[in-house]
Amino acid sequence: MATASPPPGIPVTQPLAPSARRYAIGMLLVIYIFNFLDRQIVNILAEPIKIELGLADWQLGMLTGLAFAAFYTVLGIPIARYAEKADRVKIISVAVAVWSAFTIACGLAANFTQLLLARIGVGVGEAGCSPPAHSLITDYTPKEERASALAIYSMGIPLGSLAGMALGGLIADAFGWRVAFFVAGAPGIILAIMAFLTLPEPRRGLEKKVVPVKGPSFGDALRELKSKKSFWWISIGAALSAMVGYGHIAFYGSFYLRNHGEGLTAMAVNVNEMIGVSFGPIGFVGTALGLIIGICGAAGTFLGGVLADRAARKNVSGYATVPAIAGLVTVIPFIAAMLVDNVALSFALLAIPVFAGAIWYGPIFASAQSLVHPQTRATAAAVLLFIINLVGLGLGPLLVGTFSDIFAQTMGAAEGIRWSMVVFGGMGGIASIAFFLAARTLKDEVVA
Repeated sequence: MATASPPPGIPVTQPLAPSARRYAIGMLLVIYIFNFLDRQIVNILAEPIKIELGLADWQLGMLTGLAFAAFYTVLGIPIARYAEKADRVKIISVAVAVWSAFTIACGLAANFTQLLLARIGVGVGEAGCSPPAHSLITDYTPKEERASALAIYSMGIPLGSLAGMALGGLIADAFGWRVAFFVAGAPGIILAIMAFLTLPEPRRGLEKKVVPVKGPSFGDALRELKSKKSFWWISIGAALSAMVGYGHIAFYGSFYLRNHGEGLTAMAVNVNEMIGVSFGPIGFVGTALGLIIGICGAAGTFLGGVLADRAARKNVSGYATVPAIAGLVTVIPFIAAMLVDNVALSFALLAIPVFAGAIWYGPIFASAQSLVHPQTRATAAAVLLFIINLVGLGLGPLLVGTFSDIFAQTMGAAEGIRWSMVVFGGMGGIASIAFFLAARTLKDEVVA
């Protein structure tokens, strides 16, 4: 394992006290939940948006993927470079306010172009969240708890998806898809103010205790990353994992509504009789998928961080081998979930790949933070997220939607989306190969 100290003049922060750390990571988790709520709510609203605005599946893929990802990924790196030396709490607070305002704007869109521009605005705002948040959490936390802390933060992905699916579906059933965007975006304005006033920034005051020096340039940061083979293998594995995850989640609602309409109606009636709540089809499938993604995804995310921290105490390559094994587990249950005729069985099978497919978040993000010096951490997070989101979020939904349109020409819309989902289901195994390759060099490249 490589060991090195930061150059003289670079402020070295100390972990927060446990109570302050719990609050700060909890606040960042809530922010990330709203990040993914506002990002993913469009997925469950895809069918009513498609019908009202007359869109094709490739356009839905643009709205859920590439339109968001293009600006999100490009802006993430300059924001991260600014976050290496600036107040990260202020950056995050402004970002939350921006993406929340544009989420509200989505509900005002009258056509595809306006909705596309509003989604781009959401991506612009969300670009300022995770790179500074990863850097903050790494400063807040002792290194032996890093994967667990980043896994807790990453639980915002499934929990935000749960809220987006369930909240979006229920509100769309009751009031329409436009109101769902208003309800999703409004709380973020309050959250931005709370974050600005209460989140700790460990750097504050440290600049008075050291002789200021110029931090590493972007070129220096890239050269540091270029020397780490492990970083590039985990980036490839994470990008492929994200392509599967984002591509599938963008069309889960459409898949079940098109292929299991009668089964969903029957299940909704049974649930209505048991609990006395009236579900429409979109509300029911949104709630069901939200619970699967939220509960199973959050459990997988948390367990991935705990398992990786334990494995890494014996061998730091555990940060890569844990997600590699998990990726192999996702393939067969997912394909089975897409092919079975019974909707309840399909939901049960889907829970397995959702759980296993979320294990990689904490270990992989912790690996990236551990491979570089403190003054390069936000940049490392941004480059990793650039690759993950450009490939995963940018291409995943777009390709699934495009293949769905192609298959639908001969199979029909229902079978088209089914087989498009199946085709992408096998990529979890390819991602595992990249993670196993990262494990071979990780131990020698980690910076203590």
